[in-house]
Amino acid sequence: MPRRTPRTALDRQRTPRRFPKFLGAASICALIAALLSPLTQAAAADTTTALAANDYCGGQCSDILPPGQNGNATLAQILLNQAFGVQPDHAEDQLGPYSNLASGAATLTDAKINDFFNDASFGVASDQVASTTAPGGRTDVTIVRDKKTGVPHITGTTRYGTEYGAGYAAAQDRLWLMDVFRHVGRGQLTSFAGGASSNQGLEQEFWRNAPYTEADLQTQIDNAIANNGARGQQALADANAYIDGINAYIDASDSGRYFPGEYVLTGHKDSITNAGTIDHFKITDLVALASVIGSLFGSGGGGEVNNALSLLAAQSKYGVTEGTKVWESFRERNDPEAVLTVHNGESFPYASKPDTAQGEALPDAGSVTQEPLVYDRTGSAATATATGASATAAATTLTSAKRGMSNALVVSGKYTASGHPIAVFGPQTGYFAPQLLMLQEIQGPGLSARGASFAGLSMYVELGRGQDYSWSATTSGQDIIDTYAVELCQDDYHYLYHGTCTAMDKVERTNSWKPTTADGTAAGSYRMQVYRTKYGPVEYRATVGGKKVAYTTLRSSYMHEADSIIGFQMLNDPDYVKSPQTFQGAVQHINYTFNWFYADSSHTAYYNSGDNPVRADGVDAEFPVWAQAAYEWRNWDPTTNTASYTPPSAHPNSIDQDYYISWNNKQAKDYTTAPWGDGSVHRGNLLEDRVKKLVAAGGVTRSSLTKAMADAALADLRAEDVLPKLLKVINSSTVTDTTAAAAVTKLSDWVTAGAKRKETSAGSKAYANADAIRILDSWWPLLVKAEFEPGLGTDLYTAFSNNLPIDESPSAAHGPTGAHAGSSFQYGWWSYVDKDIRAVLGESVQGGLSQKYCGGGTLSACRDALISTLKTAAGLTAAQVYPGDDQCSAGDQWCADSIVQRTLGGIKHGKITWQNRPTYQQVVEYTSHR
Repeated sequence: MPRRTPRTALDRQRTPRRFPKFLGAASICALIAALLSPLTQAAAADTTTALAANDYCGGQCSDILPPGQNGNATLAQILLNQAFGVQPDHAEDQLGPYSNLASGAATLTDAKINDFFNDASFGVASDQVASTTAPGGRTDVTIVRDKKTGVPHITGTTRYGTEYGAGYAAAQDRLWLMDVFRHVGRGQLTSFAGGASSNQGLEQEFWRNAPYTEADLQTQIDNAIANNGARGQQALADANAYIDGINAYIDASDSGRYFPGEYVLTGHKDSITNAGTIDHFKITDLVALASVIGSLFGSGGGGEVNNALSLLAAQSKYGVTEGTKVWESFRERNDPEAVLTVHNGESFPYASKPDTAQGEALPDAGSVTQEPLVYDRTGSAATATATGASATAAATTLTSAKRGMSNALVVSGKYTASGHPIAVFGPQTGYFAPQLLMLQEIQGPGLSARGASFAGLSMYVELGRGQDYSWSATTSGQDIIDTYAVELCQDDYHYLYHGTCTAMDKVERTNSWKPTTADGTAAGSYRMQVYRTKYGPVEYRATVGGKKVAYTTLRSSYMHEADSIIGFQMLNDPDYVKSPQTFQGAVQHINYTFNWFYADSSHTAYYNSGDNPVRADGVDAEFPVWAQAAYEWRNWDPTTNTASYTPPSAHPNSIDQDYYISWNNKQAKDYTTAPWGDGSVHRGNLLEDRVKKLVAAGGVTRSSLTKAMADAALADLRAEDVLPKLLKVINSSTVTDTTAAAAVTKLSDWVTAGAKRKETSAGSKAYANADAIRILDSWWPLLVKAEFEPGLGTDLYTAFSNNLPIDESPSAAHGPTGAHAGSSFQYGWWSYVDKDIRAVLGESVQGGLSQKYCGGGTLSACRDALISTLKTAAGLTAAQVYPGDDQCSAGDQWCADSIVQRTLGGIKHGKITWQNRPTYQQVVEYTSHR
């Protein structure tokens, strides 16, 4: 079979490329035959299970999580997959239904929903039981797996047994992935899985943000338990039982020789002698795992140094007063045209611009340098590819443009056909093989839920359903990270803390690697080093007013990665969550920055979670401030990193609003989020426009709301919301240039057809309106530059581009997961273009930019700039617009957009057509309530 060059950090764990050349198909077959005997695990004989009696959804709860439930594969299964494309059972049986919604949504009915989703009812019908296992030989828990998807349904008669079963099932489905991410969280991935440059970047990205020692991890557990009374003690007991279940599976799979084959391919186990070990899990591993997930999806804020640099660039060009106005207009802190989740006009002020800023510590021009993380590079760690991966990891960590997690569409029963609320929601966590999330049902004393959890953290369902309610989350992004300027004293590694010269704490991690079958990267090593202060890790060095400083980042969830366990425990407790109010009470215990949504048979609800620090009067959260007592968070204790936080009532929240939408957009009026781009055009508008129309018509059904989501998932935000205005400028006079006229016709036809990036027919791998899509993809960056750079100047244009990327089309290599990641149109200059073009056209603009930019503000000059760049864009070939990568040949538009399940192990899957939708998704409508 043809082999692809591994394209991501962990793709190199695939078997091919380093097989000896003499190991052909015949010898692979022989090796597979020799290894087949240990593939099957022992299962209990009982094959009957009754449907759960505590399910109030009436068969109207559905979910989906591609590619499949089974994320473990033995060495034999990996070899079969690599050689012949054979998939292990349930490794990708949810990928097809998920992908097919792109073409099937147009004819969707309620009766057809489970053609594209799983039935998420509690329990398994007796004729659908595939296996029943008593993990570890225990009599107080069983794991039933269904025939269709292989999802584990864990039922325990004791709390310990239930959680033991959850740990055992997690290891059955995700052991290798769990092991990978406990090493990522500790900054030790390369030593464990190989030194591929992107493995290097991955561990650097997360360890820079959470450089914890083993003692730090244990302290976080101790504090979370001590501060939460009986629930804290129960969480500790649950976690220990969960770990016991994981370790029981490790021992069983090791002795039975059906452990994940990646352990052989990375040199940890010997396939012939079984020599080597798979390390047992310990409770601190769970905190390391949580630090990765919290950092990736739930830690809004940061970027204050970049904000300062763009402000200084604006002031340098325009002067302090006018430059500040220009900066504020691009920042869009509280844009009146922004789409809102809480849209009833209620105000929730947070991180607002103070009348007079206090304590600002803006750097001297040209003085900022990024704090190095990596030292003493040897071998393959010293290559240009490796250093490039380090630069990308640092930029990803330090930006405020964190990857979004989305989306949600929730409609009140007042506007549905049944009179019951309907929700279509889920997290957009990227696409991996195996998936980061895993499905399960868990039923036991004090536990009753089904849904998705991050692998290794599945002692509770984190997103899913209870007996008579469902919940989900999107990333919110409000600012819980501040940057402090600590004044240096004595040398570069001491700083002033409340007047005392204090030594920084140096934390180090040394990693080395050598080639393995899975990762042929040449031997190498490096040392990661972080200096920590009471105000957090050092990220930059600079001078402020001539004084040498270090810029540090302090996150309210820093040293508190374990705290959210209490909120998730409550969500799984049927005796706690019984109403919208108790749901809100549960998620108030989650310190990650998420938007939480709820639906039962009568009510809907929303709550924005996170430990929002109460800042000192006059502190502007957008910029660095001096590390002095007067500018610290209120009642901040550096020993525990605790402070006063805004009360729950100050967080955006709502019960029974007519509808809710969220796609990482602004939460509510006056609630400032850290990322830039909450303006007049946001991908949240794609949901808002569709759901608002459905609600106005009334009679909403599960299928109509799912259709709205699926329609938005194929929409090109630029083409739907901005392109018509650009064409209005161009068509303000007759277009006489034949090249431009032809391009305008194609673009206009695309808009008329709905502005979708959609296949001509299911499986065609070619877009309708392909030329128009190509033209817009090539035109957008050209038009943005031509529109804004002449007025802003190169320096300020570049600085603003560092705050907010120009574009995020499906084919762009954006975000922590790179290209082929599905999620698109979260960050871009669409709002700027929209507001500026409307201003040039003389239309009304609320919260407009401080001046007109396109063509210097004149319609004719603006039109000339647009036509000139459009002609250039139209002349670019598909091969130039889509240059190809290790997944796609140059010019293949569909492939450039396509979603790839990024391999984190030895099993690979085929590409699917692009959709901009949640990875795990629920469709729910409850018929009754307890």
